[in-house]
Amino acid sequence: MDNRLQQIQNWPERAQKTKWCAATLALNCGVSLRTLQRHFLKEMGKSPKKWLAEQRQLHGIEVLKKCSCVKEIATNLGYKHTHHYSRDFKAHWGHGPAEMIARQTPNP
Repeated sequence: MDNRLQQIQNWPERAQKTKWCAATLALNCGVSLRTLQRHFLKEMGKSPKKWLAEQRQLHGIEVLKKCSCVKEIATNLGYKHTHHYSRDFKAHWGHGPAEMIARQTPNP
């Protein structure tokens, strides 16, 4: 196993910096994509792609707490189309971002 990967502590920050792309994350870490895949499977029990998708959604929830514009959040997370973000959000959380926003907004 590559010792460089064992030393990394800031995985979530790297995920965001590399725009949740496994190939870019591997490059950022100075290893091959295959080395990164082996590391993630061993250390995290999942592929880098799956882990990055989860991190993207977790970051999206944090942004959603501060901003109620789904289009702005989608752009912030690197989605080219808002509906792709909404689809991924619903697949991960079980409901769409608009529903989450509605739950957070207090009724007058």
